[in-house]
Amino acid sequence: MLEHLFGSKTRLKMLRTFFRDPAKAYYVRELTRLLEVQINAIRREIELLIAAGLLLEVEQPGDVEKSNAGAAMRKYYRLNTESILYPELQALLLKGQVLGEQVFVQELQDKAAEVHLLLLTGRFVNAKDAQSDLLFVGKVEEGRLGRVIAKYEKEFGFPIRYTLMTRQEFFDRRQIMDKFLYSLFEGEHVKVVNTLNV
Repeated sequence: MLEHLFGSKTRLKMLRTFFRDPAKAYYVRELTRLLEVQINAIRREIELLIAAGLLLEVEQPGDVEKSNAGAAMRKYYRLNTESILYPELQALLLKGQVLGEQVFVQELQDKAAEVHLLLLTGRFVNAKDAQSDLLFVGKVEEGRLGRVIAKYEKEFGFPIRYTLMTRQEFFDRRQIMDKFLYSLFEGEHVKVVNTLNV
């Protein structure tokens, strides 16, 4: 949806990547690999974003090894967090991600025969220590679920770690106070579906 507003899928992908870690600097070929986009499209979008005041060309980051061949020749770019557009774009991208997550959740539910519990955690709620991003309890063909997840991994720009359990397995693991389940419920999470009343 947001690609229509931004006028370019590449620009939207780049902005999502930069806003995911505003302090991180990227070089052109790194963005090409990350976003799976042609180098000329990346260069064109960088020029437009610099002209708009959203990106800055910066010195080589300190975490890059000096001995790395060609590292000194690279140009690095990062978000201009001082830009007047920064807070507005950040809010817009966040809302876009939330809408994308709602569509993702609906598609997961549509592909499943039964959904007893659908828990979003990990990257969906900025719980960095979580061992999974999604807990799905119910009946679903794993191949169908995998295809839906692969599609949204590209859209969200990060791998989605998911855990699939039957209702019986969930209750068995809950009964023995399974560490993995306990960590998911103790950490940040959102219960999207909860017919189990847990």
